[in-house]
Amino acid sequence: MKKLVLAIALIGMGSFAMAQQTTPQDRQARAADMKQRMDQKQQERLDQMQKDLNLNQAQVAKIKALQDQRRAEMKAEFEKNKMDRQTRMQEMMAKKTQMDADMKNILTPEQYDKWQADRKAKAEKMRMAMKERKMMKKPMNTGAADVK
Repeated sequence: MKKLVLAIALIGMGSFAMAQQTTPQDRQARAADMKQRMDQKQQERLDQMQKDLNLNQAQVAKIKALQDQRRAEMKAEFEKNKMDRQTRMQEMMAKKTQMDADMKNILTPEQYDKWQADRKAKAEKMRMAMKERKMMKKPMNTGAADVK
């Protein structure tokens, strides 16, 4: 009986974990949905500005063009920073590879294997701590955000 309950619990947890995985299509659909909502929100803000400030159509068009230009600049800046991050990551990986080679020359094979195992264990511990922190930072969906 205990084995049956344990087996059912493990199967349930496994299926739950599999359901949490997202596919690239899910991410693309979510990104498209988010872009649509952002565009809608921008239009709502622009309509509100037009109403509050009594803007004419020429002013609305200029403001929209200005907002679009700013959005394009921010996207370009983000892409530039993304490339910088990739370059820094490659440099860090090269330094890590060099460190590994240097340590392999210094340590005996047994010491080197133990050193690598310790590093992997510490990295896994750090990964789990970061995952835990990320889970704790997620806001709970209490529905309070829907109330205005």
